[in-house]
Amino acid sequence: MFILRSLIYLFGMAGIAHLISLEGYQLLSDAQYSEHSLTEYLQDGFTLLSCVLFLIAAKMDERLHMSSTLLACLMAMMFVRESDAFLDAHVFDGAWQLIVTLIIIYAIVFVWGRIPAAYQSLKAYSMQPSFGIFVAGIVAVVAFSRMMGRGSFWQAVMGDSYMRVVKNIVEEGIETFGYSLIVIAAVELTLVCVRLHSKKKSPYFMAKHA
Repeated sequence: MFILRSLIYLFGMAGIAHLISLEGYQLLSDAQYSEHSLTEYLQDGFTLLSCVLFLIAAKMDERLHMSSTLLACLMAMMFVRESDAFLDAHVFDGAWQLIVTLIIIYAIVFVWGRIPAAYQSLKAYSMQPSFGIFVAGIVAVVAFSRMMGRGSFWQAVMGDSYMRVVKNIVEEGIETFGYSLIVIAAVELTLVCVRLHSKKKSPYFMAKHA
């Protein structure tokens, strides 16, 4: 099973890299990798999928309920942030800030008076293999992609031949890779919770803990 899962992740990542390159192959020098590119849509999809998977995990394991819910809130905020152009154009300017603020308020109310329990749940999550993958994904999205996407760096390297699209490809490509790692982390956590949930419902487990 682990070999099959590894192959799925391998070919999945290769497919994502190919999808990122499609705009360049199709539009050539006109490619911009802007807010309305396939790469941005992939990021939207990954953040939404991660949010849903963390919510599923939260419902299946009581021990990880609070940590998974908070992770779902984080991914919901990132989904809204990635959808800022759509919300500004079709809802109202600044809609994404309001929605993110509401999610933050919900998260604060959710942990209010239960901070020790939230800490223990997050600690329990840190013991899962999913945790390291998730942290790597977050670091890639919020830090590494930004550092590698600095305009000043690419201007220094390319000089008079500077093209903004090159910076955009690197930054958005790394960001998409980071989001794909977060999806893998969410999948792995959900699989663990599904196995634990199935085990707890088995007659052997119920008889042993009766």
